[in-house]
Amino acid sequence: MLKFIDIGANLTDPMFQGIYNGTNKHQPDLPNILERSWTGGLEKIIITCGTIFDCDPALEIANRDERLFMTVGCHPTRCGEFEADPDGYFISLCNKIDENREKVVAIGECGLDYDRTHFCERDVQKKYFERQLTLAKKYDLPLFLHCRSAHEDFLEILTRNLDKIPKRGVVHTFDGTAEDARKLIELGFYVGINGCSLKTEENLQVVATIPDDRIMVETDSPWCEIRPSHAGSKHVRTKLPAVKKKEKWDKDMLIAGRCEPVMIRQVLEVLAGVKNKPIEDLAQQYYENTLKMFFPKEINQ
Repeated sequence: MLKFIDIGANLTDPMFQGIYNGTNKHQPDLPNILERSWTGGLEKIIITCGTIFDCDPALEIANRDERLFMTVGCHPTRCGEFEADPDGYFISLCNKIDENREKVVAIGECGLDYDRTHFCERDVQKKYFERQLTLAKKYDLPLFLHCRSAHEDFLEILTRNLDKIPKRGVVHTFDGTAEDARKLIELGFYVGINGCSLKTEENLQVVATIPDDRIMVETDSPWCEIRPSHAGSKHVRTKLPAVKKKEKWDKDMLIAGRCEPVMIRQVLEVLAGVKNKPIEDLAQQYYENTLKMFFPKEINQ
């Protein structure tokens, strides 16, 4: 059995409560999803928080199982939440970390997103991205990072603040160039790969160049599935049973279009195909990379 750690799953998303675009389609099924995950080789899952308001729901989920952990931070498109009371918001983030040190393993999701500035303008994103970097030093935690169409500013802010980032971190859902990856790796960061990192032939060429000792894998559930139209799909070997319509929900089946942590194996299969390496070797390497970053106390256990 291959071992996996999903470094990014949005388990607080309403889809896992059976709600899609505000409409209830089926009963909540997160327990079924988690059971599939553990059966499929997941050893741990890190729940992504993108706002202070995600933290309590994430904690409620994480506290149910010793294999569940979480991040704490503010996504770039949500940084406008800081504006009404910047210090108060920052203190709230600190409080969530202080009160839950056993569950919080990273600061984030934070970074820059210039594809969606209609949600939050660039200057606001940059201001509060940089402020969140101080949390990495304060708590000696790695970063769970987001970068979309903002590599130059993203890299400049990280480079200027390296002294505030002792554990560095991982840039998740990486879909940049080989040069982007090289620069991040030179600074000590890791690269997170999921289905959205494997859409095009160009994406596959890039991931083939990334050193295995700098890769982590994720699903970004319920997003970023590997679709049949994606270039990476030709390397997928594991087909998981799924219903096509949400209304036809079955507790023992996936729902087409909704990604789950168990689908992390497919990400590994694409990487193994692109790199022409045994999946067992890559799974072990990526597992060890993730332990080193987020669970260092377990490395020699």
